[in-house]
Amino acid sequence: MYIAITGNIGSGKSYLTELLSRRLGWEAQYEESENPYIGDFYDNMKRWAFNLQVYFLGKRQRQIDGIAARSDTDSHVVVDRTIYEDAQVFATHLHHVGLLASRDYTTYMQLYEFTAANLLRPALLVYLRASVPTLISQIQRRGRVYEASIDGAYLEGLNRLYEAWVEAYDGPKLVVDVDREDFVTDPAAREAILARIEQQIGTR
Repeated sequence: MYIAITGNIGSGKSYLTELLSRRLGWEAQYEESENPYIGDFYDNMKRWAFNLQVYFLGKRQRQIDGIAARSDTDSHVVVDRTIYEDAQVFATHLHHVGLLASRDYTTYMQLYEFTAANLLRPALLVYLRASVPTLISQIQRRGRVYEASIDGAYLEGLNRLYEAWVEAYDGPKLVVDVDREDFVTDPAAREAILARIEQQIGTR
């Protein structure tokens, strides 16, 4: 069983993953920030987009297969980001803006659709909705060098796709408005969000 924390770059996924893991006593699995392609991707998106997406696809498949293999041992995991948004948001946006060629996008989506159809689905999807100013502020606060070139237009494009994907997602889900519920700095908002997640997965 696993809970998936989803949201745009800088929305607070890793922090909520950590909070929830501590709260529930579940294992936390974080998005890999040392991806061998990610620095090159932010320097030259068109050249490295396909490589980056295929790398993420393989990593996510192995991650969820590992969780599924332990599903009969009462293993519980909180996962930072999902295979679904990799395809439905990031790869799709790269294609829309011309950074992922149609041939490469078609090949990638064929691989994704086969892979996703055979994977264990999350018990709950938690979507962190955040406006572009909030995302930029939090990206600047954490100061990752390879994210320095991310601009507002890129984040806005991702946000539109996130909204469409989450709206269409047909599994259990919870939407957190990060602009209004600042769980990073507000203890009351933090407690309220954690309690809502607990209630939804039935730990209370």
